[in-house]
Amino acid sequence: MDHADSQTLHHPADPSLLDVDTVARELGVDPLTGLSEDEAARRLATDGPNELRGRKPVPLWRKILAQFQDPLIYLLLAAVAISLVSWVIEGAHGTPVDALVIAAIIVLNAVLGYTQEARAEDAVAALDSMTAAASTVLRGGQLRTIASTDLVRGDVLVLDEGAAVGADARLLSASSLRVQEASLTGESEAVVKDPTTLAEPVPLGDRLDMVFKGTSVTQGTGRAVVTGTGMATEVGAIAEMMDATVEEPTPLQNEVTSIGKTLGAGVVVIAIVVMLTIILVDGVREPSDLVVVLLLGVSLAVAAVPEGLPTILSVVLAIGVQRMAKRNAVVKKLSSVEALGSASVICTDKTGTLTRNEMTIQRIVTASGTAEVSGVGYRPQGEVRSDGLPLHGAQLQEARLVLGAGSLANDAQLAERAGAWEIVGDPTEAAFLVAARKLEGTTEEMRRLERRAEIPFTSDRKMMSTLHENPGDGTRLVLSKGAPDVLLARCTQQQVGNQTVPLTDETRSARLAEIETLSAGAYRTLGVAYRRVTDEPAGSDPAATGGMDESWERDLVYVGVVGIIDPARSEVSGAIDEAHRAGIRVIMITGDHPTTARRIAEDLGIIEAGGRAATGAELDTLDDDALRDLTREVSVYARVAPEHKLRLVDALQSDGQIVSMTGDGVNDAPALKSADIGVAMGITGTEVTKEAARMILADDNFATIVAAVRQGRVIFENIKKFLRYLLSSNMGEVLTVFLGVVLAGVIGLNEASDGSDLVLPLLATQILWINLITDSTPALAMGIDPEIDDVMARGPRKLTDRAIDARMWRGIVSIGLVMALATLFAIDLFLPGGLVDSDDNLEVARTAGFTTLVFAQLFNSLNARSETTSAFHGLFANTWLWGAIALGVVLQVAVVEIPFLQTAFGTEALDLTHWAVCVALGSVVLWYDELRKLVLRLAERRRTG
Repeated sequence: MDHADSQTLHHPADPSLLDVDTVARELGVDPLTGLSEDEAARRLATDGPNELRGRKPVPLWRKILAQFQDPLIYLLLAAVAISLVSWVIEGAHGTPVDALVIAAIIVLNAVLGYTQEARAEDAVAALDSMTAAASTVLRGGQLRTIASTDLVRGDVLVLDEGAAVGADARLLSASSLRVQEASLTGESEAVVKDPTTLAEPVPLGDRLDMVFKGTSVTQGTGRAVVTGTGMATEVGAIAEMMDATVEEPTPLQNEVTSIGKTLGAGVVVIAIVVMLTIILVDGVREPSDLVVVLLLGVSLAVAAVPEGLPTILSVVLAIGVQRMAKRNAVVKKLSSVEALGSASVICTDKTGTLTRNEMTIQRIVTASGTAEVSGVGYRPQGEVRSDGLPLHGAQLQEARLVLGAGSLANDAQLAERAGAWEIVGDPTEAAFLVAARKLEGTTEEMRRLERRAEIPFTSDRKMMSTLHENPGDGTRLVLSKGAPDVLLARCTQQQVGNQTVPLTDETRSARLAEIETLSAGAYRTLGVAYRRVTDEPAGSDPAATGGMDESWERDLVYVGVVGIIDPARSEVSGAIDEAHRAGIRVIMITGDHPTTARRIAEDLGIIEAGGRAATGAELDTLDDDALRDLTREVSVYARVAPEHKLRLVDALQSDGQIVSMTGDGVNDAPALKSADIGVAMGITGTEVTKEAARMILADDNFATIVAAVRQGRVIFENIKKFLRYLLSSNMGEVLTVFLGVVLAGVIGLNEASDGSDLVLPLLATQILWINLITDSTPALAMGIDPEIDDVMARGPRKLTDRAIDARMWRGIVSIGLVMALATLFAIDLFLPGGLVDSDDNLEVARTAGFTTLVFAQLFNSLNARSETTSAFHGLFANTWLWGAIALGVVLQVAVVEIPFLQTAFGTEALDLTHWAVCVALGSVVLWYDELRKLVLRLAERRRTG
């Protein structure tokens, strides 16, 4: 059936009005096996990927044009116009060098801007692909998990609790299936779904036999055949009427933008002051002098404003997030990086996050005693023994019944692929399948029973039941498994060998004591019970799936309990120590027994020996104020329901904490969404939790969260590095020109004038050149700098803290001043007159000052890597930065020594002595900052010592 020509497939006008056989026939699929891989590939090629059509891509010419739509570019264009007008007024002799140079700089600046933005877009696109949703489908009779974008019409969707519905689909079957459709209909309550064909057209919210793309399963299971993908879905119809969402800038991006605007306004004022100062001090004798002054003012304004800050910030964030993804921490949005580095509390699940999530049954406790199961993991190798001997008699019968019933009341699958055993479904359920294979004869008995109906597990019920029938003799059994205390409350008898005996208060207490003993040994416990069905319970709901509802779960026969161990991950203990060192508190929140939770927490170092564990029942008795007080003292919470997680998050946040919360189940989604950093499990997490979370752990490992926090802090430190570098370097350029004009008489610039020409410390084209070669590549290289300071040795940063604080501003101004003084001294050193007399000419002196300022900024890139740590610490750790420095040196040598560049930038060749002096004076910035950092470190030691 699945080999039908995909070109001739029908599009059912309204699948909700057609029976499932008709829908399947029109879509060319067998609901029992699904499509073949080849047919699915053909349909995907025909219909295209299952994704909404976003905003039309911006044409290349628009992206390039956008690089010129900036006030600073307008200033440069004005400078070109001024230069051309001056050239024409003076007779248009020769080539308008200044105008051509400035125009070339405009083009180069646009190329750099476009390249950086393209890199940021590519990084974000790669990030989107990492967080793509997945769906479980039936292909060729096998369950497969595929990207939701690869769904095609005719695919058979397999739905269970927590699944995100990947496409519009017609239900084939459903068992207690509830779907949250608020995203489409606005209805807050989950909708109970039913595959029964509708008799007449109804509104979208009443199409109970359909599920829709963008909704999520909150309870139950079901299967559905895909009827529409991409823009041919209900959410696609809505998307037709909407533009793509524009992501809001992060607080950090807003701060950087604000800094840029403030500096822009300030520099315009400074540029005007500098131009007025030049006019007042030197006077304007010729029209060409006025042109020189205007060009200088414009160039100074352009150079002093770090216009590339927002773009560099986006690139650095995107690259940082990609690096985190390679370490299994997939951050969905760049804005989350800020909160990640500020986390003060990590609330974590136990199973799979602190532990390996390789659930293994090691104990089977029944009325006849305790049996030990050997072997770990999902490979079904091992034995079931009691006191070292094979099981026999009543204990063997009881153990087979425990493992067999637990394996049948089960939705997991176990399979061997390429020599490795893999599971599909819940690891705890899979543990029964593995253990059953270790006890001879168990799986053979299971094969005789066929499932007829089920009552799914939910976090509220804490149990599940299935109805099975033996086709040979018509025997029907209700098989149940779940939390032992919940199960025991529904039992009236217990199994002893092949007999059932009443469950008295005494034996019930004995069973509870056995459960307590297992929990004290850090075992997770699951009970198993059953009931032979002789007639349907009175009052049962005939409309329930298979005619089965919770009224069937009574008068059960208790069989036994299993002890399941999930060993702690070896790396978690060290990660918790690292979190504590960073001032981050770790809180364990689990549905396990309090004794089990406390034991694991003690072993991992979350709490001290004898520490307290609060329970969900205890939380129910507390008001918000009392709960907030409790969260300050208690770090382990056991037997909690999902709604407790949300209350804990709110309590911690109201106490001023920045909270990271992990989760995997559908009911965890509200807590993840409420937390500052919601973290979903990439392996065991549902699609709903992945959608609600800000970060996804690809390996479900707690240590990855701590590593991500470290990376978040490193990214923020790198952002501060390039801010420190750009702002201090630009400050150096502004102060060089301003002080050069004010101190022109002191350093000999006035004496260099022949009385008619206006003499300035730097030319406009030289300032623009410095801005071009020193602002982009070194700043980007610092954005990917490895960790210099120990970022985990300090407490979490508050989100209200400024990226540039008062101390950093003092450093920026002082370094800019040192840079300017070194540059002006280089000019004075090679000018006749001034403080130091020389026989060189003005062009050589200005070239030396120009070169000194370039070298000073390149040395400053080494300074800026830390506020307090010496530049010589990890000096060669960043090869990209050294590459940027080498490129800057090569370009500066070229602009000084190559003749046509000398003409363009007003430079003159320097000899080795000149070069040595320029390098030495440029390095003064490095030595000054080393002294400043030493003073800061000594002050810090006195303060903390």
